[in-house]
Amino acid sequence: MSLLDVTGLTVRADAAPLVDDVSFTLDAGDRVGLIGESGSGKSLTSLAAVGLLPTSLSLTGSVRLDGHEIVGTPDARLRALRGPVAQVVFQEPLTALDPLMRVGKQIAEPLRRHLDLRGGALGEAVSTALAEVALTDPRIARAYPHELSGGQRQRVAIAIALAARPQLLIADEPTTALDVTVQDAVLTLLERLIAERGMALLFVSHDLAVVARMVERIVVLQRGVAVEEGPVDRVLRDPQHPYTRALVASARALDAALDPDVGGAE
Repeated sequence: MSLLDVTGLTVRADAAPLVDDVSFTLDAGDRVGLIGESGSGKSLTSLAAVGLLPTSLSLTGSVRLDGHEIVGTPDARLRALRGPVAQVVFQEPLTALDPLMRVGKQIAEPLRRHLDLRGGALGEAVSTALAEVALTDPRIARAYPHELSGGQRQRVAIAIALAARPQLLIADEPTTALDVTVQDAVLTLLERLIAERGMALLFVSHDLAVVARMVERIVVLQRGVAVEEGPVDRVLRDPQHPYTRALVASARALDAALDPDVGGAE
């Protein structure tokens, strides 16, 4: 049984399909990327995997997470899956975090709810969670989100997402809102934590270079349709669909512009 099995997923706003008959699977320990331009349906697909789409959108098809059907299941029954089975790191941590709660308490909440930790054990677990994302200054736990840098806030969001030790981490454009100098550090952190914990990863991005770094297999989405899927090295070397070829060509052109020696070598 796959950890995540998406079959014929269609998401509609009124009559217009935003995601159209998308299917893919993700097994325990797999690293899969969803890539496409803005409006391609990649974030909607990832949020559908944990039942976090707005109620104004209609879903058909099937999404099974750890054997549990997501489509059509009431939210109250899905909450138990969010944390121990799957958790999401969102693009903008400042909006994902509670601005009125100290970050230590925000990390403590899933530890208390899912692992039933209390008292000194809870405080120690919060410190450990922060240390795992390289936030060792004790002042961090007492800070409010607005008092931290963007990179620190995203590390806190990662610590919250991993608190219940999920089997699957869904990273939805986790570095897009960060400065370029901070992005590499956050990606390196994610790589280390995923490897150490043996988690599966569903990585969502418009950046082909970042996706290629983080995953083993990619699903290319264009206007809500999965136009290509395969091992990342094969897709980069020999893209089959015109849209995928355009993405690869654009990424190569950008690399050549940033490093003329690479472009000249080719």
